[in-house]
Amino acid sequence: MAVQRISTRNARFQQLQTLLGNRTKRGRAREFLVQGVRPITMAVDHGWTIHSLLYDADRPPSRWAEDLLRRVDAERVAMAPQLLAELSEKADGAAEVLAVVGMAPDSLSRIKVHDDFLGLLFDRPTQPGNIGSIVRSADAFGADGLVVTGHAADPYDPRSVRASTGSFFTVPVVRSPSHHEVMEWLEKERVQGRPVAVVGTDENGDADVSEFDLTQPVLLLIGNETAGLSAAWRDLCDHVISIPMTGSASSLNASNAASVVLYEARRQRLARDARVPTVIPAPQTYVPR
Repeated sequence: MAVQRISTRNARFQQLQTLLGNRTKRGRAREFLVQGVRPITMAVDHGWTIHSLLYDADRPPSRWAEDLLRRVDAERVAMAPQLLAELSEKADGAAEVLAVVGMAPDSLSRIKVHDDFLGLLFDRPTQPGNIGSIVRSADAFGADGLVVTGHAADPYDPRSVRASTGSFFTVPVVRSPSHHEVMEWLEKERVQGRPVAVVGTDENGDADVSEFDLTQPVLLLIGNETAGLSAAWRDLCDHVISIPMTGSASSLNASNAASVVLYEARRQRLARDARVPTVIPAPQTYVPR
């Protein structure tokens, strides 16, 4: 496979640079930049489309990089170390390899609803890092996906992808313009016999999170870091729950709050499953022939 070489800040380098900080151009290109060994490995292992692999033209590849370059069918770009370092956004030099990855479709059908459904929705987040942190927690506690609604930070921002530490490639993350599309999706699922409860989180909730049944199919709503849930989402909630707190803190960071609620949902579901009696098959009687 032919290798493209970049040693100056030419048009190709500038195009790659826009993937870091220009959301509009990132969206038009339908691709984003992935940094880090684990995130790149997770993207490859989970079948994401790799458009390009960028690597240091002056550095012998490690075993991991050599294997990656051998098995991934993507454009090869050998870059001058100082240019790769700029794209790496690392304080201690350049990453060994960066990947340009194609975006997934923003279709809510990517998030599978089932009898044990546990979904998350982040309403108008402003911090990309919070999106990535919530994706990481969603992965850790068995959630089925994350919906990001409204005028919000971009889940494909490198800060979001980095904060997820690779979980971005295992948990479906879907952008939705507003609550209308999400409720239409849920109504279709309800018609199919999957009654998903819409549960908001707020410091003035009707019940503590530990007292609410999170074993049912549920979509958990996390509000904007400053303003909380929008009025539209508050009106659409079937229930609103709160996290009991002590001390002088008035609220939790959005990603911390999501982690607490996800943990509680996981705890309740494990406790429920532990109470379900195990069916032991009757012993087989040997009958000689």
